[in-house]
Amino acid sequence: MSTAVSRDGTRIGYTRAGQGPAVVLVDGALCYRNFGPMGELSALLAPRFTVYSYDRRGRGESGDTAPYAVEREIEDIAALIAEAGGSAYVYGTSSGAALALQAASMLPDIAKLAAFEAPYITDATRPPTIENYPEQLEAALAENQRGDAVILFMRYVGAPAEQAEQMRQTPMFPAFEAVAPTLLYDARCVENPTDGESLPPALVAQLGGLKTPALILGGGASPEWMLNTQRSIASAIPGAQFRVLEGQTHELAGSAVAPVLIEYFGE
Repeated sequence: MSTAVSRDGTRIGYTRAGQGPAVVLVDGALCYRNFGPMGELSALLAPRFTVYSYDRRGRGESGDTAPYAVEREIEDIAALIAEAGGSAYVYGTSSGAALALQAASMLPDIAKLAAFEAPYITDATRPPTIENYPEQLEAALAENQRGDAVILFMRYVGAPAEQAEQMRQTPMFPAFEAVAPTLLYDARCVENPTDGESLPPALVAQLGGLKTPALILGGGASPEWMLNTQRSIASAIPGAQFRVLEGQTHELAGSAVAPVLIEYFGE
């Protein structure tokens, strides 16, 4: 493992693999280098790129420094880009896509951006979800009820209550509990406006001024509301490309997205 030091002194653990132009991979909720989809994707990209996989702050072998702010996570990405020589492509998925979108508006050293299914709610067809989710999540974590926080997240993203509760019995649940406090970080990366039917105005303003080339991706088997969100994001970015990966859901296969990223970043 290598370590980058963020602006606030937080140490960020990362792994570098491959050769070629630098690509930084930004994970979604509950995932980090040793737990999630980026390991497979890194291996698929490494023959063409130098891939930087890292643990977002508060996860895996990265540190954490209070108080949290989305800007601190953007500074973490900046520290990784500095480790890569001062310029990099960035790919983010789910809440990591939301973080990557915001980072691209602040970091001119991101040469190209690709983002898969940033989970903003911009469509009334989204099934009803948990009201006051961030507040309930914060309350559970304040009581150190990490398992309850994980279950709350599972229900928020659409798992039926009984199915979510069954997760407690699975082998991966302790890994989820270990990083449960970062679920609040993800919630802050993907803050929705109160109407739940549009992108946050501040994000729209950021994206409207984005000069970084951007590729916005959605899964062809994902719900229509999720695809509509990606279309809204792409429409907000001048010159952005939008592409649907047929047959894919939010649980995106590395083998499905790797060829797309190789083509896009290799142009």
